[in-house]
Amino acid sequence: MAQLSDDCFAFGGPMMSVGEAVGLITTRVSAIADLETVALVDADGRVLARDIAAPLPLPPFTNSAVDGYAVRNADVPDSAERALPLDGRIQAGGLAQAQIKAGHTARIFTGAPMPPDAETVFMQEDVRIDDSGRIVLPPGLKPGANVRPAGEDIPEGHIALRAGQRLLPQHVALAAAFGLVRLDVVRRIRVAVFSTGDELASPGEPRATSQLFDSNRYMLMAMLRRLGCEVSDLGILRDERNALANGLKQVASSHDLILTTGGVSTGEEDHVKAAVESIGSLVLWRMAIKPGRPVAMGIIEGTPLIGLPGNPVASFVTFVHVVRPTVLALAGSLAEPLLPIPVRAAFTYKKKIGRREYVRASLRRGQDGALEAIKFPREGAGLLSSLVETDGLIELGEDITQVEPGQGVGFLSYADLL
Repeated sequence: MAQLSDDCFAFGGPMMSVGEAVGLITTRVSAIADLETVALVDADGRVLARDIAAPLPLPPFTNSAVDGYAVRNADVPDSAERALPLDGRIQAGGLAQAQIKAGHTARIFTGAPMPPDAETVFMQEDVRIDDSGRIVLPPGLKPGANVRPAGEDIPEGHIALRAGQRLLPQHVALAAAFGLVRLDVVRRIRVAVFSTGDELASPGEPRATSQLFDSNRYMLMAMLRRLGCEVSDLGILRDERNALANGLKQVASSHDLILTTGGVSTGEEDHVKAAVESIGSLVLWRMAIKPGRPVAMGIIEGTPLIGLPGNPVASFVTFVHVVRPTVLALAGSLAEPLLPIPVRAAFTYKKKIGRREYVRASLRRGQDGALEAIKFPREGAGLLSSLVETDGLIELGEDITQVEPGQGVGFLSYADLL
């Protein structure tokens, strides 16, 4: 388990900026050391534990990049066509043991090994066959064209995948190209998730007239699983300090992170703060972010706890900017910065200076073909429909106070956040 000192997140002063919060997390959280070996087919989404040096060059042999005709460089015509007799045929997966005779060519297919001394391939659509069956080569082709040398992609011994890389399908493909069948990865981060509040009922259970079905917990568990976490569902803990404290203490020693939603504000019925302080330490984290200002960070028996707001949009936004980097840091993952893409605003908006805001928006093509962002028509951090009916978030930095139509803004797609 990740063991943290009780004061490692201590912070005093005004509201913390998003950048300060992320920096605090990524520099103070220690990566877990437990590793495991998984089959290559199960490696997608896992964090690589050790560097992988290329055990062989890619490609492992010099081969043709096209279907065509292989020749020696000395036989590549310069200023006029040249007709060469055909001498041999080399298929992909076959052998090319015999050299091409001077003044001859060989039929070759994509991926087939180049014959000894042959250095250039003419594409089949660029040549013609004369009445004598000779291959007529056009002039002007650069010697060495249409050939993939051994090691052109990756030389043998090169560090092709770095420890800390969160593996994507293309990384798995590269490992497969090396002939690897198993990879050493960091074990999954174990996260305990629960919601707080007497106003909540779990889907599938009876719901009182004054209750809501708990949606946040399911959203957060889905987001955690997309980050490769092993998730424990603790359900709903009621608004009672001792029950909350007991529930938190029971899971602290067996998890790397505890994630809560709701109950982290300053109302008299928000009991997470008191519960955590009775069994560990907690610094209320007022982030300069909208939606999502009330965020809590605590330590229980060395295990970090993050308390997110109860409004679903605020919970979503703060998960992206607080929980996601925490999970990646615990897994020892390489940094994965969120890079907004530039789009054009098709809305008017005002905000306070000194606070980063995230505006839910959809994308469309303007008449000139440029991407435009359309703001969701309603405000409110409790509107789940605003996450369903939009494509992502417009990120408005701390120094921005107003947005006008036509202004350039940064857009974060949900696809890049999950």
